Order: sequence, then C-alpha cells, then structure tokens
Amino acid sequence: MSKVIRVAKLDLATILQQQNPTIDLRIDAFEESTRNFRNAVALYSQGAMTEITRRKNEFAARKSEYAKRTKQVENETNACKVRELELMKVLEREQEERKEAETSVAAFRRQLASIKETCASLDVEIEQRRAVVENLKRERNRERTILNGYASQVSPELLELERRLQCYIEGIDKDKILVRFSHVDPHDTSREFSFVIDVSSRAYKVPTTTPYLPTLPMLVDELNESRDVFAFIKQMRQAFYHLVTDGR
Repeated sequence: MSKVIRVAKLDLATILQQQNPTIDLRIDAFEESTRNFRNAVALYSQGAMTEITRRKNEFAARKSEYAKRTKQVENETNACKVRELELMKVLEREQEERKEAETSVAAFRRQLASIKETCASLDVEIEQRRAVVENLKRERNRERTILNGYASQVSPELLELERRLQCYIEGIDKDKILVRFSHVDPHDTSREFSFVIDVSSRAYKVPTTTPYLPTLPMLVDELNESRDVFAFIKQMRQAFYHLVTDGR
C-alpha cells in the first residue's frame, strides 16, 4: 500500500511577512507520490489486462462450447424434425390402414350378418326338406311293402310266364331293358337271342342286338310311332325267328 503524504495547510499571511517569502512545494514527495500512483496504475492495468484476457479466453471457450452445443442441438432438432415427418407419415399410413381395416371389418360384418340370415333360412329349408324326406321315406317304405306284397304274389306267375314264353326281361344299367329269348332256333333251342331297349329319352333306341338284325332300324321306327313296347318285343322275336329260318 502506497504511503499517503499529508500536506500542511499554508498560512499565506505568515509567508508574505517573510523577507524572502518561499513556499515549499515538496517536489520530491510529489514525484514519489506520482511514481507510486503510476506504479499502482500500471499494476492495476496489468491486472486488468490479465483479467480481461482470462475472461476473453473464458468467453471464447464458452462461446465455442455454446456454438458446438448449439450446432448439436440444431442437428438433434433437425433429426427430430425428420423423425417427426417420418412419424407423421407412419401415423397417416396407420390411419389410412385403420380406415381400410374398419371398412373391411364393416363389410365382413355385413357379410357375416347376411350369411347368418342365409344360414337361418337354409336351416329352416333344411328342416322342411328333412320333413319332406322323412315323409317320402315313409311313403316309399309303404309302397315298397305293397310292392313286395305284390311281387310275392306275381313272381311265381311271372316265372311261369317267362318259362312258357321263353322270354326273360330284366333291367340293366339306368333306363335300359335287356330282353332275352330262347327256343327261337328250332334246331338249337338253347341258343339265346337278345337285345337292349334304351328308354332314357322320348325316342326309344336299341343299341345292341345279338345276333344283328338287318331290319332293326325299321322296327325301331315303328316302335317310336306306336309306342307299344310289348308289340315291339313280339316283332323282335319274329324277326330273330325269320333270320334263323330264312338263313337256312
């Protein structure tokens, strides 16, 4: 700490009464005081400059750190914005998919409701048809019982007629009748003659005969005109007989 020099008050009247008035300006003390002041100012300036430099460096370091941090925050902000845009797109897509899913679910629900109504209607129809089938089964069983009763009475008579006429009739395949004759050939009574009548359509057909009859087309035409199957069977037997006898 610099020393403070206190200057005594001047008594101007006393000085002026002197023969050679003089005033002690104390230049040495002033110069010393001035040097001390300048040294103090220099020390202060040096300290101030050091402090300013320190603070400047510290400010620059902080500024650089803040700039780096700001850049990082900007990058993170930009990344967040990009991510936000992506998420918004994803959200929009999910909303669209949700709307589509809701639309599909609504359509499926309508279809399910329609299917349930159809199933309910079909269940009713099935029950009705089942009842009809049961009635038909009962009716068929009743008819079968009646037919079996008739067959038990007719079978012996039919066998006797077949034996006497030497003509045998049986169903083969669907809508086809096989007719077989024996005792047609006087020289070989065991030889069999046969033909098949197809009654599946309006126009009768004879797909096979054994043996072949040249007059078969004409006989079939007459059958389709007369619609008399029993007369046709008689004509076929006569045609086989003439085939055998005329051939000899």
